[in-house]
Amino acid sequence: MMLRYEDFLQNLAHVQADIAAACARARRTPGEVQLLAVTKTHPAAAAEFAARAGLRAVGENRVQEAIEKRALSTAPIAWELIGHLQSNKVRLAAAHFDRVQSVDREKLLPLLARAADELGRTLPVLLQINAGDDPAKFGADVAEAPALLESALAQRSLRVDGLMTIAPLSDDPEIARRTFARLRTLRDELAARFGVPLRELSMGMSGDLALAIAEGSTLIRVGTALFGARPPRV
Repeated sequence: MMLRYEDFLQNLAHVQADIAAACARARRTPGEVQLLAVTKTHPAAAAEFAARAGLRAVGENRVQEAIEKRALSTAPIAWELIGHLQSNKVRLAAAHFDRVQSVDREKLLPLLARAADELGRTLPVLLQINAGDDPAKFGADVAEAPALLESALAQRSLRVDGLMTIAPLSDDPEIARRTFARLRTLRDELAARFGVPLRELSMGMSGDLALAIAEGSTLIRVGTALFGARPPRV
């Protein structure tokens, strides 16, 4: 069952307070960190709640699920793909998402660029990096990042906003912290080498957002803490 809007607002207030507290500890301003409401597996009303509360964007893991929900929604909000993108879903992703955060291999780049070009748009993307060297996670290896960025910058219909990563699942917070620090360092090195800003660092979720903010995250991806436990798939 979908939670009530009043309950969502209460959850949102808690998350925003956590973000503000983490920013204060890191000597950053809360305005430096955006909140992406992750609506995957939740009904289209979740996007309506996020828009009504003034959030900028929602994140979805599956292309087809997002397309179906977006068709049911009139919410004035951006939709971002944060899940693994298969090659055969590239055209759909370019048509239905405002940004793709999960570009993790060079093969996707010309496909996305061609699709965006045919639509007459410039598609914002993030490059997904497996900064935690986690075999269970998607993302380019850190060593592959320069070539991936170089290829992305060569695509005229793509705009590279920055980098994204997912920390390994672990009870040891130091693992997440090292992952986030490594992505920030990589971003700084790539920005200097290629002369591009790469402003966005999408890293941190409900359980590790404070660590991510301390290491420079600009975009926190939160689902469970906003909408509750994911409903089972049918």
